[in-house]
Amino acid sequence: MGQELHRADEFRAAGYTADEVRRMLRSGALTTLRRGVYVEGAQPDDLAARHALLVRAALTELDGSAVASHVSAAIVHGLSVWGLSLDVVQVTRDRSRSGARCGTRVHMHSAPLTDDEIVVVDGIACTCVARTVVDLSREAPFEQAVVCADAALRAGLERPALDAALRRARGWPGVPAARRAATFGHGGSESVGESRSRVAIALARLPTPTLQWPVPYGGSTAYTDFGWSRQRTVGEFDGKVKYGRALRPGQDVGEVVYAEKLREDAIRSEDWEVVRWTWADLRDFGPTAARIRSRFRTV
Repeated sequence: MGQELHRADEFRAAGYTADEVRRMLRSGALTTLRRGVYVEGAQPDDLAARHALLVRAALTELDGSAVASHVSAAIVHGLSVWGLSLDVVQVTRDRSRSGARCGTRVHMHSAPLTDDEIVVVDGIACTCVARTVVDLSREAPFEQAVVCADAALRAGLERPALDAALRRARGWPGVPAARRAATFGHGGSESVGESRSRVAIALARLPTPTLQWPVPYGGSTAYTDFGWSRQRTVGEFDGKVKYGRALRPGQDVGEVVYAEKLREDAIRSEDWEVVRWTWADLRDFGPTAARIRSRFRTV
């Protein structure tokens, strides 16, 4: 979020000509973020970082009464989001009645806002984390809402604050959906993949697993993503990011994968069944759910 933003009218006020601005654009010194707004250097490849720039640009064009909210506030807070559009900036103005006006670049919500629901992050005024989770969850599909709620709880959002935000929103559209996502949210989910897996497991009507289930072996402990203790079965979501996080300096992915195989062998040696799945399996979790059920021990 540290890249400098410049507006076309600022260049004109500083005495720059349109030709000079075009030369800076051609040289790469500036990049058009959107019409009339430029960023120094190239736009970031990361979609979240790019959206954060759009948020800053949008707020500079408003009268100061609006704050970033919904998915835009989630991005500013550094929360994980998945499956939500980042093309339009979401903001909220403090109004006694809820409502919205959606443009091509900015979606303006109108809803009551209290002072303690507004914070400033990296110079951007936005809704606090609890309010952000509630607002996003009132409008987003359940799976996407859970991803954000899990990320917020993982980052330190406390349940009482989330419950208070839900109470303040009582009677607003979508609050039952927000309450469902907030109740389901769990800070033990360590990634988007694990959050989506929890939703898939629940929708498949499998027993609720314990997150980060410990399996002692040979003087060590393996913490598995999901554990069904009565059924002596653990589940592991395999995302490439997991292996990237495990890399030590000078270590390659092959070594990490081999170490993971040894870890899985050790878990199996302690009389546990192991079921793995990937991003692709989350698109249709039925076959994976069937594999999990087939590994469950008879209770």
